Amino acid sequence: MSINSELLKSIKSSPTAYHAVRTAEEALKDNGFNELRESDNWDLTKKGRFYTKRNGSSLIAFEIPEGEVKGFMMAAAHADSPSFKIKENEEDKGETYVRLSTEEYGGGIHSSWMDRPLSAAGRILVREENGFSIKLVDMEKPVALIPNLCIHFNRDVNKGYEYNSAVDMVPLFRDAEGEFPSFRNMIAEKAGVSAGDIISTDIFLYNPQEGIEWNDYISSPRLDDLQCAFSLLMGFVKAKPENAVSVYCLFDNEEVGSGTKQGAASTFLLDVLGRISDSIGLSGEERVMKLRTSFMISADNAHAVHPNHPEYRDPNHYPKMNGGIVIKFNAAQHYTTDAVSAAVFRILCEQAGVPCQMFANRADLRGGGTLGNISTSQVSVNTVDIGIAQLAMHSCFETAGAKDTEYLVRAAEMYFGKHIEETESGLAIV
Repeated sequence: MSINSELLKSIKSSPTAYHAVRTAEEALKDNGFNELRESDNWDLTKKGRFYTKRNGSSLIAFEIPEGEVKGFMMAAAHADSPSFKIKENEEDKGETYVRLSTEEYGGGIHSSWMDRPLSAAGRILVREENGFSIKLVDMEKPVALIPNLCIHFNRDVNKGYEYNSAVDMVPLFRDAEGEFPSFRNMIAEKAGVSAGDIISTDIFLYNPQEGIEWNDYISSPRLDDLQCAFSLLMGFVKAKPENAVSVYCLFDNEEVGSGTKQGAASTFLLDVLGRISDSIGLSGEERVMKLRTSFMISADNAHAVHPNHPEYRDPNHYPKMNGGIVIKFNAAQHYTTDAVSAAVFRILCEQAGVPCQMFANRADLRGGGTLGNISTSQVSVNTVDIGIAQLAMHSCFETAGAKDTEYLVRAAEMYFGKHIEETESGLAIV
């Protein structure tokens, strides 16, 4: 199976952050990683491969080398994507139709969600004798659709239209007088539980269309950021770290600011690094010393120059799909990259035989941010923001270069096998 076939298979099995973590967990188990619970004591060993989860929607995996630990080589991506979350009271019943009650999650391109069969997935909390159990559910088939208003009633729609999330983006579910089961009953049947035993839910709409590879491109839902998450993970499990702890992070809630217990702004990574340090006998001071020769890759897909709108590119920085890994720069530090972290990553790409390209926003346009700066507020290390160039970021269906997945896998494998040492005049990537 080609690397992009594996990627698209992984995306299909990851309609939500909860499912993306489960997909990553399965890959880790297949490669000899053992689960640790945050609520248990950790007994870590040299050459050990481990992972832990938080909230079921974030995951950190790490491998401890046999040799002396000289630092931490970390990389992070995010598991969530823009969507619509279904509210606790799911159905809005009118005289004619039943609609699903939703609110927007993240900043998606509204028009890309219109007139498209949508499915639903997430987690449900099911009542048990003294508490509850958590089950993942994926309806897989279409269960809703957000209909456009016909052009006869909105003749200016092709001249530009501002969609209202509470009016235009409410999904149609079923007829009001039909005998179709309720949404809660559908979810319960799919999960094999009683609807009355469901205490609460975290369910999101998603695009169930399968990704495809065509003409040197790939198009799929949720390329941002599952393409980076997948590529980093493939490189991580292939790598053979010798003198650094390799750390793979998959965070939730990047699309809404990361300010949650499982987001990049949480103590999740800091807690894990502290427990690793304690287990391998590093004092608090020694851990701080090791962080000075540690590194972080913040990987989140990047903007490719648009074929129809090249005017939005900076005249001297315009990444293209299939052109290699994108290194992102921003003077206002919306990206963490500076000259030091860019130099480290460029050297790593050269060692891996992988092309890279530079991105900066046009000076009068502001781009998006990433989890890099948010993560370094908790764990302060040299960090580079990188990504894979794509079109239509935050669309319900996105497009990227078919060659770039393999480029990032190769770069990640090289990266996780290295460590960094300070020299009298700079840094060495060994």
